[in-house]
Amino acid sequence: MGEPVYIIDEEAEKREIARRYRSLLRACRRATSPMDRAIIRKAFDVAVQAHSSDRRKTGEPYIYHPIAVAKIVAEEIGLDTTSIVAALLHDTVEDTYITLDDIENLFGKKERSLIDGLTKIEGVLDHSSSIQAENFRKMILTLSDDVRVILIKVADRLHNMRTLDSMKREKQLKIASETMYMYAPLAHRLGLYTIKTELEDLSLKYKEAEAYQDIVEQLKRSQAGRTRFINKFSKPIIKDLDKAKIPYELKGRTKSVFSIWTKMKKKNIPFDEVYDVFAIRIIIESDNLETEKNLCWNAYSMVTDHYRPNTERLRDWVSTPKSNGYESLHATVMSDVGRWVEVQIRSRRMDTVAERGLAAHWKYKEGEQASESSLDKWLRQVRELLENPDADALNFIDDFKLNLFAEEIYVFTPTGDLKKLPVGATALDFAFEIHTEVGEKCIGSRVNHRLVPLSHPLKSGDQVEIITGKNQKPNEDWLNFVITGKAKSKIRESLKEKKKLIASDGKEMLQRKLRGLKVDFLSITIDTLIKNYKQDSALDLYYNIAIGKIDLKKMKGYEVENGRFTFEKKKRKTESSTTPDSVNTDPTPNKHDTLILSDNNINLKYSLAQCCSPIPGDDIFGFVTISDGIKIHRMNCPNATQMLSKFDYRVMKAMWSSQKEKEFLSYIRFEGIDDIGLVHKITDTISGQLHINMRSISFESNDGIFAGKIALFIHSTSHLNKLIAEMKNISGVTTVERIEVFKEDS
Repeated sequence: MGEPVYIIDEEAEKREIARRYRSLLRACRRATSPMDRAIIRKAFDVAVQAHSSDRRKTGEPYIYHPIAVAKIVAEEIGLDTTSIVAALLHDTVEDTYITLDDIENLFGKKERSLIDGLTKIEGVLDHSSSIQAENFRKMILTLSDDVRVILIKVADRLHNMRTLDSMKREKQLKIASETMYMYAPLAHRLGLYTIKTELEDLSLKYKEAEAYQDIVEQLKRSQAGRTRFINKFSKPIIKDLDKAKIPYELKGRTKSVFSIWTKMKKKNIPFDEVYDVFAIRIIIESDNLETEKNLCWNAYSMVTDHYRPNTERLRDWVSTPKSNGYESLHATVMSDVGRWVEVQIRSRRMDTVAERGLAAHWKYKEGEQASESSLDKWLRQVRELLENPDADALNFIDDFKLNLFAEEIYVFTPTGDLKKLPVGATALDFAFEIHTEVGEKCIGSRVNHRLVPLSHPLKSGDQVEIITGKNQKPNEDWLNFVITGKAKSKIRESLKEKKKLIASDGKEMLQRKLRGLKVDFLSITIDTLIKNYKQDSALDLYYNIAIGKIDLKKMKGYEVENGRFTFEKKKRKTESSTTPDSVNTDPTPNKHDTLILSDNNINLKYSLAQCCSPIPGDDIFGFVTISDGIKIHRMNCPNATQMLSKFDYRVMKAMWSSQKEKEFLSYIRFEGIDDIGLVHKITDTISGQLHINMRSISFESNDGIFAGKIALFIHSTSHLNKLIAEMKNISGVTTVERIEVFKEDS
């Protein structure tokens, strides 16, 4: 069945473009002056003309996309006229005849700067890992100059996700993985919670379509019951708020599909057992900044007058806001029907910030010197990460991502200054937060006046004093327990400098050796040696020569011709084309090739990844490794998001052929109520009734509850699903699920 044909009706398209433009103008609440409207109209006319011959994958006029992005920027993020203009024109310099000089002449320097930033990052995450990482690094660099560039980019990604249906399956997976890996955490860090939630849900929709649809259907079926419960739960709270004459809005909020799915996966529970599917939100109407906190606590008191709170789950972000400006009281209370309910209490101002992000209130007036906000502080930390121009781009992405989604703790210096750090941060992270030099010289710390090691994890409320030593220097082990991007970046930078000094000796040693062998010291020679010794870079080659890890004496066994080694050519001739390593001479797969998993495929050798243990029937892909050939992974493998996002150029399409007779190792976990003969029932079902071979089985029992894990050989997902269904029918067994792997076989 072919793709649906888009029929072009130019008159109808013109009417639709005009309708969408009017919709955009209605969304531009901040662009109220005639001058603002005139500038937006001008940008719209330029964009329409520039994209007049361009069309999207669906066949629709391309101009639909920039209009939609501009509307998101205006309506859902709440940015200014300059941002709306940049959104309308964000693809013109990249894809049309329009130049940056044209932009500046028509609109001004601000608009030029924004579109320049957007154009530079247009190719983000598209090619090889090093290129994609470097592009993302550039993107974040622009963030430190003008946050609006990133906000427009997030809006661009949101519209792309909303219109992803027209893309091919492999493209959908790549974009969805990328979004989940980087853009959703970025939106979260910028305080764009509504957008972050939608990006996560849309990513799940394409990555785990079946699970997504199942949760959506169950939410629809339970809607009426949730509404009745919310109404009953809210009744006494509404009565108290009305009596106190506190102006408010009360509404129920259902958890996102992604957060429900995450909880189901994390706790290994079905949908029916996710008790906090919804929350109650109380929004206090207050124009007075001085009284809004008191009103929030008054509302909290009214809630807890009727329902018992779980004090361990109280989150007070009213007294101490998150770094991205988020303010709210979160209380978890027990309802009168034995169900936990989360109640969120905030002012209207707090709600606006929570929905749109602190960045929506960013001040752009020229010459204005406002006090440093929490977002300013975070951007300053980003700049610090970017200070080292030689920093490895892939490390930068990982370091940057570490702190995007992290929950925060609040610790104090000896003088009482408050410092915000991610949950899990150590004393050494705190030292680097104080100053790079303090971190590098740190030898220990006192937490609450007690001496602790550098790796000591901190808790909210801790008072931390750092102890330094003149001769102290960072070492490799530090990277194992610091978690902040700043600490990791500074440690790597210091270690790299140390490594460079040692490597310079190795370089001299290599030069002397090559002179003796009459081999020219050329870049092609070094590249050959890097490949031969399986090093990542010339620096690693020189360093390992210096420390004796690479033995230069062995080079005597290689033939030299015209000042160059010839061993690489000889190696290729002797290598077997049937070994798994043979596919790695060029690790970049052909995008058009599909690896068919069958016993008859002798051209490409592959193996099944142990991290997810795929079996026939699973949705899969091939990943070309550096040294272990092609590994087959499940699409829902724990490592899939990172591989599809960061290394898409090494991903191959893969599909199962008919392999009915072949057995694959798979793993299941089960729980239940301990009973005499239960083990026999389970093993009889597996071996006796279904004739499935088991590799290993383990049970443990504790106070009448048993849990077990089984490694077994099955033919396909349908075969495994049949087994799981049969085991669930055994009396006493409460939970059966497939797992990735367990320690005995990992």
